[in-house]
Amino acid sequence: MTHRTVKLALPALLALAAGCTTMGTGFGSTASGADPVTFNWKSSDAVSGTMSATLSDGKTYSGQFFEITKDTQVDNLEPLWAGWRPGLGFGPFDYWGAGPSFVTHYSGRVVANLGTAGGAHMRCKFELAHPSEGMAGGGRGQCQMPDGKTIDATFPTA
Repeated sequence: MTHRTVKLALPALLALAAGCTTMGTGFGSTASGADPVTFNWKSSDAVSGTMSATLSDGKTYSGQFFEITKDTQVDNLEPLWAGWRPGLGFGPFDYWGAGPSFVTHYSGRVVANLGTAGGAHMRCKFELAHPSEGMAGGGRGQCQMPDGKTIDATFPTA
């Protein structure tokens, strides 16, 4: 009887797990409204995923994003520092008061470090409109390009 229950429940669990992937798009531009950017993101756990940003000239930046929650381990955020020198002052990493190993509070904020194949990086910080829904709940924020220009970004509800 137990074997039969497991046999019936396994396909349902697999279908549920597969249905948890969410995807969405966003848009942005420099403060002047020039240089449009299209964002695409994908997440399977609502607190992290992958993101790409395509500039008007066709250059694409891609990488990981992370929603900062009370359970976020600082060690898991290591990809956010790739390609950036310390002390650049953009501040997306000032979102929490991190101790030696854990983020201490939930903020509803997302950070990302997106890079090109050539090694250039764009770093981003977003404020979620509905934090419990992750990126699917929409939000807005800003990305900093390697030359210091910023891009204002908006993510509608997916």
